[in-house]
Amino acid sequence: MIIREMEEQDLAAVSATCMASFSQSVADTLSEEGVSTFSKIAASSAFLERMKGDNLILVAEIDGKIEGVIELKEGRHVAMLFISPERQKEGTGRALLSSALNYAKVDIVTVSASLSSVPAYEKYGFECKGETGKSAGLVYQPMEIKLNKAMHATSA
Repeated sequence: MIIREMEEQDLAAVSATCMASFSQSVADTLSEEGVSTFSKIAASSAFLERMKGDNLILVAEIDGKIEGVIELKEGRHVAMLFISPERQKEGTGRALLSSALNYAKVDIVTVSASLSSVPAYEKYGFECKGETGKSAGLVYQPMEIKLNKAMHATSA
């Protein structure tokens, strides 16, 4: 597995990976508005715009194919973490998160986790902080991780 920064030629594969994972594990739990909102966020054009901003976007490449993506916004917030459905529970998410946390600019990194992803984030060392929220049809659980704890969690 190779973890590297996303490049423009990866946009279609990254978008497809996010949509495949989202469709399998999250879409059924959301309203039509939530699915539409996510589709816009995961579009290739939206990734390109964020890639040109202050967002670090890393991909996991396995056998020449994009199998996962993580987006770290402003060095402090995990905005996206999606793994191809057929590659989940193989350590790809943990490897991406570990790599992205090396670029964190703060001691506490946050994520607005979809409810179905809360157990995975807990395994990575994140803790729930506050009540679930809803924005533009997306339902999320605020979570955070203290980086000294993260370093122990990623080596487990």
